[in-house]
Amino acid sequence: MPADLNDYFKKKNGGNGNSGGGNNGGGGGNRPPNLNIEPPEFLKNLGKKAGILYAIIGVVVLLVIAKPFVVINSGEVGIKATAGKYKPIPMEPGFHFFMPFVQKVFVVDTRVRIMNFTSQEDVSSFNQRGSGIQSNNAISVLDNRGLPVSLDLTVQYKLEASSAPQTIATWGMSWEDKIISPVVRDVVRSVVGKYTAEKLPQMRNEIAVKIEQGIRADIEAQPGQPVQLLTVQMREIILPSKIKDQIEKVQVAKQEAERTKYEVERAKQEALKAAAVAEGVAQAKEINAKGIAKAIKIDADATAYANIIIAKSITKELLQLKQIEIQGMFNDALRVNKDAKIFLTPGGAVPNIWVDTKNTQQTAAITK
Repeated sequence: MPADLNDYFKKKNGGNGNSGGGNNGGGGGNRPPNLNIEPPEFLKNLGKKAGILYAIIGVVVLLVIAKPFVVINSGEVGIKATAGKYKPIPMEPGFHFFMPFVQKVFVVDTRVRIMNFTSQEDVSSFNQRGSGIQSNNAISVLDNRGLPVSLDLTVQYKLEASSAPQTIATWGMSWEDKIISPVVRDVVRSVVGKYTAEKLPQMRNEIAVKIEQGIRADIEAQPGQPVQLLTVQMREIILPSKIKDQIEKVQVAKQEAERTKYEVERAKQEALKAAAVAEGVAQAKEINAKGIAKAIKIDADATAYANIIIAKSITKELLQLKQIEIQGMFNDALRVNKDAKIFLTPGGAVPNIWVDTKNTQQTAAITK
């Protein structure tokens, strides 16, 4: 094509010269004068460089089509396969080249992944590539009496980066469905199948611990430890409606029994409180009576002691003095009542005296 362009310009220049001469020789005409037009310089050398240009274009097209490079992001590793054989050392995050048509690079995710076993969520909405979340149906189990039970679980795990090539070579890209899901279902059925449906809610924590321990043991026992198990969470135990009704009735009965027990205990406490109050009142009265009796006794003891002291103080001389004093009183009485009769009743420390007169207005009885 470049050679043809050069020939085209040469022929055009030569042809214009001839035709120009003919026109001039013919004595005139309206044709323009002859022009000596040369092709551009880059077009003169285009034919020599066309092969190199075609080669560069071919290489670029080949690179675009073959794409002999790959970019691995953080949280991922690359697995290089040469003629179908996986290289045991994974490719770290970064920019890597490989040979097209001979080698392939498979990029796998090593970040934390979640597998849900649920009966409430839309399973298809979570099973999207690259989301890191996979959702499966709830795990159906038969208890030790053959009653159907379902469990909702959430399992967190991640692919071991160092052993990723061996894991993919052994299990393939669907390694999650071949390692995690079967192990979880087998362990759950083995653990839950030992209990009755009624006991499951009561033994929830114990069952959750046993399930996690069993899953962890089975995952770690896999050859090469392809997966690192992070957590296992039991979210819900779904029981048959009849079993749920029975459990609710039992719970209601237990609550009623607890309420009755509380009422009995409360009445007992109130009775004990009343008895304690009555006993306190009785003790207070007893203490008060004892105090009064003690006070009376003290008073009586004081009176008796006083009488003893008084008795000890009476002497013959004191009695004689009293008789003299009374005799003086007799004399005074006789002066006033000359006709009075005086009777003396002997005995005791002081005699009794009756004064009798004929005039009743002057009658007096004196006792000392």
